[in-house]
Amino acid sequence: MMGKKSNFGVFSQNKACFNFVVKLFGVMMLVQKVCGVEFQVGGSNGVWGVSSDPNAQSFNQWAESRRFQIGDSLVFNYQAGQDSVLLVNEDDYKNCHTESPIKHFSDGHTVIKFEKSGPHYFISGIKDNCLKNEKMVVVVLADRTKQYSSPPPAPAAGSQPPEASVQMNPTPSPISEEPPANAASSSIVTFLGLTGVFATSTALLL
Repeated sequence: MMGKKSNFGVFSQNKACFNFVVKLFGVMMLVQKVCGVEFQVGGSNGVWGVSSDPNAQSFNQWAESRRFQIGDSLVFNYQAGQDSVLLVNEDDYKNCHTESPIKHFSDGHTVIKFEKSGPHYFISGIKDNCLKNEKMVVVVLADRTKQYSSPPPAPAAGSQPPEASVQMNPTPSPISEEPPANAASSSIVTFLGLTGVFATSTALLL
């Protein structure tokens, strides 16, 4: 009888420890979602510039293969003084107009955080580079967690209800879901560490 009670107590402690680890991992994932994800343009070794490889993936191909949300950030790495990043409107993007950008960056390590949904247009500050496809469109998903602050007004008596409308949010058609290497590796390392703590506590309790 004592053995059964002891085993039951160990099982209860192990279950509580496991539940704690699962909840802690969930909190970690929630924090990452709230703080956003940092994407390095072109991948973990990507550089903002004109590629000498004709078969290299374009910046738009890279952007289309990922999902960006409000709170995420883009990191542009390039050589300061020899290139720059311009945030422009759609017309300037299409025509590589560099004269009147919305924002201009030239520090060599530009970090841009998305604060609204929709398309964001980026081009090189050097027009010739832009014409050689150093340009990129990033579509940021709408924030679906927001709720309306007040319900829509009720229709007047005797009036016909309005026709249902469809709200379309700009969404890309990603090729794959691949978070940046630094974010993924950080989550994996933390999870493995928590798993190790759980395994050690289980061994001590047995």
